[in-house]
Amino acid sequence: MTAPSPEEEDGRARRGTFPPGNRLMGRVVGCSGSKATVSAIASKDGNGLAELWSVGRLISISVGENRVAALVCSMATAASAWSENTENVMHIEVELVGEIRNGVDGKPEFSAGITQYPYLGAVAHRMRSSDLAVIYDPGVGDTAVIGKLTQDTSLGALVHVPSLLSRHFAVVGTTGVGKTTAVTLLLHKALKADPSLRVLILDPHNEFAAAFPDKSVVIDTDTLDLPFWLFKLEEFTEVLFRGRPPIVEEIDVLRDLIPEAKRMFKGTTDTTLIRRGPEKSSLTADTPVPYRIADLMALIDERIGKLEGRSEKPHLRSLKVRVQAAINDPRYEFMFSSNTIHDTILTTISHIFRIPGEGKPVTTFQLSGIPSEVVNSVASILCRMAFEIALWSAGGVRILVVCEEAHRYVPADPKLGFFPTRQAISRIAKEGRKYGVSLGVITQRPGELDPTILSQCSTVFAMRLSNDHDQDIIRSAIPDSSASTMSFLSSIGNGEAIAFGEAVAVPMRMVFERVSEAVLPRANSGLQPVNRGDPNNVDLGKIVMRMRHIDDTQRTPAPPPAAEAVKPQPASITPQMPSIDPAQEFDVAAAHRRLTDAQAARPAGLAPRDGAGAAAAPRSEMGSLRSSLLKKPLSSLIKD
Repeated sequence: MTAPSPEEEDGRARRGTFPPGNRLMGRVVGCSGSKATVSAIASKDGNGLAELWSVGRLISISVGENRVAALVCSMATAASAWSENTENVMHIEVELVGEIRNGVDGKPEFSAGITQYPYLGAVAHRMRSSDLAVIYDPGVGDTAVIGKLTQDTSLGALVHVPSLLSRHFAVVGTTGVGKTTAVTLLLHKALKADPSLRVLILDPHNEFAAAFPDKSVVIDTDTLDLPFWLFKLEEFTEVLFRGRPPIVEEIDVLRDLIPEAKRMFKGTTDTTLIRRGPEKSSLTADTPVPYRIADLMALIDERIGKLEGRSEKPHLRSLKVRVQAAINDPRYEFMFSSNTIHDTILTTISHIFRIPGEGKPVTTFQLSGIPSEVVNSVASILCRMAFEIALWSAGGVRILVVCEEAHRYVPADPKLGFFPTRQAISRIAKEGRKYGVSLGVITQRPGELDPTILSQCSTVFAMRLSNDHDQDIIRSAIPDSSASTMSFLSSIGNGEAIAFGEAVAVPMRMVFERVSEAVLPRANSGLQPVNRGDPNNVDLGKIVMRMRHIDDTQRTPAPPPAAEAVKPQPASITPQMPSIDPAQEFDVAAAHRRLTDAQAARPAGLAPRDGAGAAAAPRSEMGSLRSSLLKKPLSSLIKD
């Protein structure tokens, strides 16, 4: 005897003539506005009806010509124990999701609203695959398959790519569940659907470079060239004060002197006439116009020389020391290199934002090697420039900014984080859709993320979350009709997610496609391992040189003097590290090269006062002078 078709079952359900052993699963015994209770019987002959019920599955309830889709959220037996010899009565709580009805053209359509609620005694049966396809079909073009439905792996999980990009998206989940791999898959699908898209990835773990081997340009500390004059005043002071609260007096001095330094770079040295002129100058401390650090230092020295009394000078001297310390720090080479004194804004924007792309529309900005004091400023600059490029191009450039570990930049506590970074990312989240710039948020702690940013993400892929607070944050964002779906967040597997929002038709539980090994993201620091295997054989000297930013590939040990005999060491003593001379290893002359080059370009008449030129003196000479002074008796110094 052949099994009845689903249409025959629907007809029999309406007539109440179901034969035993068919796909009848139960009948409705209770109903409210959003939920219903289904009673089912598991017979003792092992017909497998009990195995058809499971939490998280969609079932269908026949109501006239329509079928109500319901999600199983809880199950229990009428008795307190399961009987092996008699029939077991089960009570299943289901959440009403929507309704499938025939459209004008006769094709089935899904609607989140319900026109006819289930009546008592209505038949509940298994959800057919054709109905599942109708439920999860966005009903529009430009869709992409990103995985499979958990309930029916024969059906693909579809997302609407334009809605995914234009209205922002978020991928949340605890560490190790596959967030980076899921984002890699989404970005590949987005680039395939929109080749003109430009993607900027803020990558704090250096993982995405391997995910786009042929489509990305990798920017790290060696290839980064971000001039200091692109920084706004707040961003520049964040670098100078290294994350500590700035001093108001020093900020006021910079706000006054930086515009003057920019005018000097443009060739106008008569700043007095400019200040007295009737027209307002367009140059401010935030205008992205080049200037020389040497000119800024000369202006600070000039202001120090004009002051009378020592009480007003300490903050100027302190500011001068901060600027010199930033210039001499080898970690800030990307800001104060010799290339940054030229107007390279076109080259910088073209390289970072891939305009033109030259077949590589993705930029992976590796932040792991950048000093922690500068990461916030760099993220602020990139997000701010992405918005301004999209704004002033009038939508001609579409940019997607992906923020990995977004809770670092926009934390929930407004007192934490860097305000310009929060402001730049918030502006993309709130206004970016109008101008063609969108945001992709990745975080493992949505509870620590600014709720305003998360609320602007219209599509969310929620992977496994174990923290109750994080689950509550995601539960508050999902529609009420699918609230019970969030109960699975703590138990779904790796690579599995619950997707909801504008890019999907209804909240769906799905499994992401497997990413090929060639584009699988993996962490890469850009350094070759010092040793593979036993840590006892690790070259500790090489590790220390990397910590001190010394290039161990180009460095060759200096030969000992011929006249000096090398003393052999005992066999029992094995040196673990080479003897390091700070003056040789740190290449002090090269470290001061940037300031020396900038001073050479200073216009005539702006010679620094108060010993500013002494900053270019090698540290070894300063150390020898200091030691010689300490060795002299105090009486001789007083006589001199």
